[in-house]
Amino acid sequence: MVMGHSNSSCSRGCLIGAVNLKSSNRTPVVQEFESVELSCIITDSQTNDPRIEWKKIQDDRTAYVFFDNRIQGDLAGRAELLGKTSLRIWNVTRTDSALYRCEVVARNDRKEIDEIVIELTVQVKPVPPVCRVPKAVPVGKTATLQCQESEGFPRPHYSWYRNDVPLPTDSRANPRFRNSSFLLNSETGTLVFSAVHKEDSGQYYCIASNDAGSARCEEQMMEVYDLNIGGIIGGILVVLAVLALITVGICCAYRRGYFINNKQNGESYKSPGKSDGVNYVRTEEEGDFRHKSSFVI
Repeated sequence: MVMGHSNSSCSRGCLIGAVNLKSSNRTPVVQEFESVELSCIITDSQTNDPRIEWKKIQDDRTAYVFFDNRIQGDLAGRAELLGKTSLRIWNVTRTDSALYRCEVVARNDRKEIDEIVIELTVQVKPVPPVCRVPKAVPVGKTATLQCQESEGFPRPHYSWYRNDVPLPTDSRANPRFRNSSFLLNSETGTLVFSAVHKEDSGQYYCIASNDAGSARCEEQMMEVYDLNIGGIIGGILVVLAVLALITVGICCAYRRGYFINNKQNGESYKSPGKSDGVNYVRTEEEGDFRHKSSFVI
């Protein structure tokens, strides 16, 4: 009776296990163009040939990565199944940063399905940033230097250098820069001088860096020069003197009649006050007169 009961129980299916998964690293971080392993390990199962699936979850979209015993989608040709369930990706790119879900279906286990999610982060090295440095600034004026980089991931931090010497985020915090007055925002890459001094002249460059590496821009010269107040005043006086001479010259020309139109050109001369019986008429030749007799009866 006991034996018969045991055989009857086994004949209904010996579902004596439960499939369970684990991962040696649920948050792998890798640099772009390297390889990475997404660990998915079966720790317990009574099924000899479970069904394995990998899915990629990115931007609220889910796509197969491994299905029907082959690599699918954008990983085709650069990924493989490692062991029974883990996934290896070669030459990872920034677009591979996503959630990856490993799913195992074990039909002969009491709990047939288990899954595990792995978050892959691909770090991208910064490219040389774009730097903007004013070429010349007068003493006492403000100056803004900018440094921007758009490729690196995670977002890079910025540092500025003058003549190969790193600048602090606040000039007041370092006695070495007591003659300067600037603030550096390492998040945005902006270096702002509230009032430049002669000592701020020099070669400037910026470095953008993150966990994947760093890159720098080319050196650029910023010159701080003194305002020549005396020269400016002297220049103004010279301009005023020139304007005064021009004005005097114009007045003298008016007085001498250089700007008065000769209205008599081409016109008949007026007769004398007393009529002498002769009409004077101007001929075509300048200064040549002839008279026309007029007899009064």
